Amino acid sequence: MKETILQSWQDVIWPTVQSSKPLKTGEGVIDERSFNTIEVNEVFDAINYASTLVGQAVLFRSLTQPLDVMEDIQAKQEAVEELCNNPSLKDNIERIVQNATAHEKNFYLLLFGEFLGSFGTAREEHEIEGYGYLQYKRGIRLMLELVDQIQSSEAPRSRYLASIFEKIKAFAETRSYSLMEGPAYITENGIRSKREREGSFSPAIIFRPRIFKPLLLALVFGIIWVLAHLFPTDMFRISVEVIPTLSIFFIPLLLVYFPVVGGFDRDSCIIPLRNEFKNSQTVGETLDALGQLDELLSFIKFADAFGGDMVLPKLVEADHHRINLVDARNPVLGKQNPQYVGNDFVLEDDKLVLVTGPNSGGKTAFCKTVTQIQLLAQIGCYVPAKSATLTVADRIFYQVPEISHLDDGEGRFGTELKRTKDIFLATTAKSLVVLDELSEGTTFEEKMESSANVLNGFYRKGNSTVLITHNHQLVDSFVSKGVGLPKQVEFSNDAPTYKLIPGISRISHADRVAKKIGFSKEDIDNYLSDSK
Repeated sequence: MKETILQSWQDVIWPTVQSSKPLKTGEGVIDERSFNTIEVNEVFDAINYASTLVGQAVLFRSLTQPLDVMEDIQAKQEAVEELCNNPSLKDNIERIVQNATAHEKNFYLLLFGEFLGSFGTAREEHEIEGYGYLQYKRGIRLMLELVDQIQSSEAPRSRYLASIFEKIKAFAETRSYSLMEGPAYITENGIRSKREREGSFSPAIIFRPRIFKPLLLALVFGIIWVLAHLFPTDMFRISVEVIPTLSIFFIPLLLVYFPVVGGFDRDSCIIPLRNEFKNSQTVGETLDALGQLDELLSFIKFADAFGGDMVLPKLVEADHHRINLVDARNPVLGKQNPQYVGNDFVLEDDKLVLVTGPNSGGKTAFCKTVTQIQLLAQIGCYVPAKSATLTVADRIFYQVPEISHLDDGEGRFGTELKRTKDIFLATTAKSLVVLDELSEGTTFEEKMESSANVLNGFYRKGNSTVLITHNHQLVDSFVSKGVGLPKQVEFSNDAPTYKLIPGISRISHADRVAKKIGFSKEDIDNYLSDSK
């Protein structure tokens, strides 16, 4: 069972959006190194239109731990389509999410807040002053109103949305909901809900979140009245004249009453209840369900705001990974950028694409576009393209050259080869792998041999592999054997067009890049001349 967002917050001082982490290499669709290389944080920033903190956390979790079952992804796509085709349902869910946004912070304050004591003054958002009555009442309002609103909403048709609604409705039958609804009872066996107390006649203290207890006050005055009638002495004969005198003792009585009653409720009721809610599986699942509703709305808002063609990818079954994109644009760089150049990309039976081209020609940006689109597809989101057909990847890897560390003991070549080995062992025919150069840190001859061995290995495994390289000799070698599709980034008038076209690039335009950043041969000569 996937960890709930609430569970991921157990060891934090205050809830955060980025509480989920990618799984280890070979355990999830994407691992930490690929997550960083693909720049998933930037992808999150681009698509994040969630209103609630839990909605943002659910969206971030989806990106760190994408789905790998086609039916589950299609279920989310169907939910998105239903919201787009049913405006009244979409508007109702938006109202539910907006209401939750208004009360969400109070819920987190109840669960994670720091009690300051009777006379402390809250100066930070996570601090609770007083006895916590107000914070308790405000905090539980989020969950109670969420259930009420879902119960009164029309039932959705799509499987994914219906399951979210049912999960929230089911929360109304749980112990946690009954405790929130109140009253709670403090018994010798611990705190019990109203449902758990039905049919029981054992003594219990009723907890309601307020400092004035009518029953307690009535009991005190009732005892006094009984004593007055049982022992009719002058002590209980109170005349109108002595009332002002007796009122002097009322303030000291309150000074005793507030800390005793308030402290008891806080320590014996509010804190135990908030700890139970914080550790409740059903509370966590219900909070996740709210986040999932917000995530679906975020997908739609991202598509509306992107400023170009957006589509829900068509998912297909195949023995090995396939992808077919028409006019694909980068989800981050292409947002609100009508000048961004789109590209077509097809990788089906060929299984291997060899991308060459000069520096700063767009090779890396395009390969990140492919992997980011694959990632967005596997969370059920829209992707920036005119059309997109792909299979579900069980692994998405993106390797870049790494700098070795002092304690590696293998040098740059060995460090990189370890990573390549880990990727190779974790992949299957249904994986998508991008390799940005291979076998750095060795001689040209050894680089050719090692790179050829690695590429042959991936090709024989049958997954989709994309190699970014300046080594056109390596590409020539594979193409001569009829293996792989050679692609190059196009240049026109010594400038990149950012189009991917067939062919092999045999130039690197290194001098153009050096001039652009002001470190060409002429720049070096001028610097040395000026320094004399």
